Amino acid sequence: MSVELEASMLVRVQQENFSIDEELERVRSRSRRIGGIAMFLGTARDRSKGRDVSSMSFDHYEGMAQKKLKEIREQALRDFDILEALVLHRYGPIEIGENIVLIIVGAEHRADAFQACQWCIDELKKITPIWKMETTPEGDVWVEEHP
Repeated sequence: MSVELEASMLVRVQQENFSIDEELERVRSRSRRIGGIAMFLGTARDRSKGRDVSSMSFDHYEGMAQKKLKEIREQALRDFDILEALVLHRYGPIEIGENIVLIIVGAEHRADAFQACQWCIDELKKITPIWKMETTPEGDVWVEEHP
């Protein structure tokens, strides 16, 4: 597999669910110097702002969402003492309990991995054009803020 294709697998916006084990191995295989890995997994929950949620759906600005995730990964690799980062977000309908977003960061040491992982998810919430609609007993509700 070419280096460019391998790198593109580390930044993805996709409809289908993903395997945490496969994604973790994808990061681990990039460097034998990785001694600490931090991960954030976002999953669909059944409550939001005091309301029951039965399902949700994510819409995205095609092309731009991928571009922003790539920028996040590249900036994390530049600004933090890390060896690798994976940034993945799903779109489309998602059932309660399913995976939504995954950040995995590999570094020589855990503190660097934790710091970069938190920065990645915070930055993703701030700048990535992905929007969530929750299905509640009162109807569909667009979630505007990115906590």
